[in-house]
Amino acid sequence: MTDNNQNNKKDKKNGFLKELLSWIEVLAAAAVIALFCNNVIIANSTVPTGSMETTINQGDRVIGSRLSYTFGEPERGDIAIFKFGWICNHCKVAMGEGTAPEVCPNCGREINRPKTLYYLKRTIGLPGDIIEIKAEGSVLQSELSEDIPGLNRNAGADAQLMTAAVYVNGERLEEDYLKEPMLYTGDMRFEVPEGCYFFMGDNRNNSLDARYWNEHYIPKEKVIAKVLFRYFPHPSLLK
Repeated sequence: MTDNNQNNKKDKKNGFLKELLSWIEVLAAAAVIALFCNNVIIANSTVPTGSMETTINQGDRVIGSRLSYTFGEPERGDIAIFKFGWICNHCKVAMGEGTAPEVCPNCGREINRPKTLYYLKRTIGLPGDIIEIKAEGSVLQSELSEDIPGLNRNAGADAQLMTAAVYVNGERLEEDYLKEPMLYTGDMRFEVPEGCYFFMGDNRNNSLDARYWNEHYIPKEKVIAKVLFRYFPHPSLLK
């Protein structure tokens, strides 16, 4: 009886270990698949600002397809996720464009593991395009959002403000996705180099985009995914 009891205990222990190992294998496989998908097939992003409103709002969570740009090129009108700059691994402050310096100008500490800063904007200019922004029309101040930087509310709701339009290679770009009319802030002209792209936000009056970057153009190798849909808080296809 004693031998049988010991054998039963061994069998139960071995059975438990086998089941535990099988669960570990399943979880490990799931982790590998998730890691592969997130680095090769999809890009999962939470939008930190309102620069793409009202197409994508602050706090929305979106899914992008990496394969779209692995086997194809960005197209005008695409909403794209791209590498823009860096985030200090100590103070967690996003410091902007390009490659991280050796020392963070915000906290003064040595940067040894900078995190990549991703941006999400709409593709406006393709390689070789000439992008021009010109004055065109006007809008009442009362028709604009109240959070536009630099807007003089003392001018009154009936104040007429000049608006602008984007021209690509001499033709006016129709932009029905804009949150509101784009205010005119001066003529601008950009020539997109080969292998690069020009991005702008849909919330044109409140978007820090290619118009204001030190380097206006993003190389193809930094454009990682085409945004396809929002899954939180209101699931929907995006275009």
